Amino acid sequence: MIRDVYTHQPVMLEEVLEALDPAPDACILDATFGRGGHARALLARLGPEGRLLALDRDPEAIAAARALADEDARVLVAEAPFAELARVVAAQDLQRPINGVLMDLGVSSPQLDDPARGFSFQHDGPLDMRMGEDARQTAADWIARASVDDMTRVFQKLGEERYARRIARGIAAARTEAPITTTGRLAEVVSAAHPAWERDKHPATRVFLAIRLHINSELEQVASGLAAAVDVLAPGGRLAVISFHSLEDRIVKRFLRDEERGDPVLRSLPVPGDRTGARLRRIGGSRRPSAAEVNANPRARSATLRVAERLPEAA
Repeated sequence: MIRDVYTHQPVMLEEVLEALDPAPDACILDATFGRGGHARALLARLGPEGRLLALDRDPEAIAAARALADEDARVLVAEAPFAELARVVAAQDLQRPINGVLMDLGVSSPQLDDPARGFSFQHDGPLDMRMGEDARQTAADWIARASVDDMTRVFQKLGEERYARRIARGIAAARTEAPITTTGRLAEVVSAAHPAWERDKHPATRVFLAIRLHINSELEQVASGLAAAVDVLAPGGRLAVISFHSLEDRIVKRFLRDEERGDPVLRSLPVPGDRTGARLRRIGGSRRPSAAEVNANPRARSATLRVAERLPEAA
């Protein structure tokens, strides 16, 4: 069942359409379909010969994608994390190249707004946080078993939480009294252990982010998905990536930079520029949502869009 708890507003929609700029007969891969906001706008740019491959790891997003495919024969659907997009593309036997790939990273608004998914402390719900059935354990499972050292490492590395060890100890102590199985209970425990609340930010924000990233292997998915996206793109095809926090954006920025530079060994040799192994050319710098968009959709405020174009293979 699709829980329509939030009317999804696709972030930086006009910028994405401008970046991918699909021809009418293009084949576009939406690697994070969500509720299809970007996908529907891209379909409006495609002609009868165009195709859109919708990919997502979330069963509810896949249900929405299949409903769209029932309405529009140009839509193909595959349930998988975007790290597996190369395998998915090969399995589709498209008989045509991929001309554009969109990756809209992080958790979607429908996921955040559904208490049953356990992503947010705004509404109490089961402490789940799994984006898809490929995730091996829930957040509650991990919290119940993780050592203080493991929790500290995750909170520090993925949440950039200054008081990671203090919070980890607080969680370890609290779970001996009663299992921590809901978002509200975890938020209370973290708040009690946090010594310095930031203005306008809930003290559990960084910890919830860190646990979500860990449970879903999100940063590993980003790195693998970026590499796979370049592999499937046709020469001249565009890759557009929207990230929402610094850890994701750092991975994207470095990946695009490295793919543009090519092999450092070859760069040091007297070889033509097109033989350095460079596979991408960055299109402009990073882009942020307009003030008008942020006013209309506050969740867009942290978005960053980066775009690159696939270079032809050296002859």
